[in-house]
Amino acid sequence: MVFENIRNLREDNDKTQQEIADYLNIKQTTYSKYELGKINIPIEVFIKLADYYGVSLDYLVGRSKNKN
Repeated sequence: MVFENIRNLREDNDKTQQEIADYLNIKQTTYSKYELGKINIPIEVFIKLADYYGVSLDYLVGRSKNKN
């Protein structure tokens, strides 16, 4: 499953995949596969991304258009 909001948030915040991968303590290639939907994203990663961007988990996964 592709989570477009993860990529959109990264791009809106002028961050590279490498910067986010470093924050998550993973390889850039792994993060790229998350954005492309090639591998499942662990819930711990979703939580860290939600905290990083200050958005809800529902927004991250596309269940809500409201960032909070």
